[in-house]
Amino acid sequence: MASKIFMGDMPELMENILNNVNDDEFYTLYSCALNGAVLHKLDLHFADDELQSEILHLFGRNERFFSQLKELSLAGISGLSIKSAIALSEILARNTTNISVLNISEYYSGYEAQLLHAIVCIIKSQVQLREFRLIGEENPTEFHGIISALESQKESLQEVTIAHCDCNAEFKVLMNCKNLKILRIRYCNNVRILETCLNTLEFKSSQIYASSIVHILEKSGTSLQRLKLESNGGKIYEESLLLRTLKSFYPNITYPNISCIRFSTQFQDLISNLQKLQFLTLQYLNDILVEELEEEEELKMRVMQFAKILPLTLQYLDLRYSGLSSYIDILLNNCYAPLKNLLINHVNDNKTIKALIIFCIRKRTLNYVGISIDTGSHIKKEVEVYIKLVPSHRITVYC
Repeated sequence: MASKIFMGDMPELMENILNNVNDDEFYTLYSCALNGAVLHKLDLHFADDELQSEILHLFGRNERFFSQLKELSLAGISGLSIKSAIALSEILARNTTNISVLNISEYYSGYEAQLLHAIVCIIKSQVQLREFRLIGEENPTEFHGIISALESQKESLQEVTIAHCDCNAEFKVLMNCKNLKILRIRYCNNVRILETCLNTLEFKSSQIYASSIVHILEKSGTSLQRLKLESNGGKIYEESLLLRTLKSFYPNITYPNISCIRFSTQFQDLISNLQKLQFLTLQYLNDILVEELEEEEELKMRVMQFAKILPLTLQYLDLRYSGLSSYIDILLNNCYAPLKNLLINHVNDNKTIKALIIFCIRKRTLNYVGISIDTGSHIKKEVEVYIKLVPSHRITVYC
């Protein structure tokens, strides 16, 4: 095998993502390093077997191989792979300074001290780390200086994602990152400790209590433009507090993505107050899904009112999982917003087809309708005289 590798003629490796690296792929890395290649992106998932010592030795000797690495993902560091992970992490800490995106997955606080030190050194060695992701395994509570090391990147760090972690005092360092604009928090505990001025906040949890995130919102104030709140538990607790806070302090929100909220008068009042609103995604409007409204006519009236108060800045509306599928015709017939993209579940009944066509003729702004369920060719032929139907994933805008 060694003779074949030495004789191989490998081209320079540019922008190549190496997923689920196994023995054969490490031989490819070996060959690349041997032939003077430069690596730009590495997605490394450690297997249960050790790296060949010969390969690790070559990596350590060829400083140029990792010198231009821009994106690094480390995952699956456990069991028999720990020795290899330590060795490779130490090589990376010595030879990489240009990483802009660092992703650590399946992290747990029981890593050996030598590996934790190497990860801290990787963070501190970078000239300009822009994005950092830490995905915990079984909600770790200790981070052994990994989060604190972000202090060294306080001038450059722009985006942080943390998931499945119990936040501790180390996370206060994020308050010193003056250019941090995007924070994504997924299934984390003790998030009250997180306070920083943001442009974008994503908060996803099995249960959302407004009082646990209001302090983050208040810190951001008028800077906040994008907000995603997703509750897997089917409810946002202290909903009135959340809506009241958003209405009072956040007039500059351009993109809210909110799930599991009631289709209430207070909610509609918030939407009408967002005069810079451009993108709106609604998921699982609770009182529609569980049919708490006593009268069908009352619900239709609320949909009509909602359509009329949509701000004239709104260009994108995603209602696929909102529960409003049966009322799209009422919404379109009463909507004055110049929508360019509309996402709905399907177009398969005459009243929806008619409402779409009338809206297109009346507003002349709609470019695409994204649908989750494909429709028949005869419907497409009728509708696409006025508007293009596309799979919804093609035009979905994410927070």
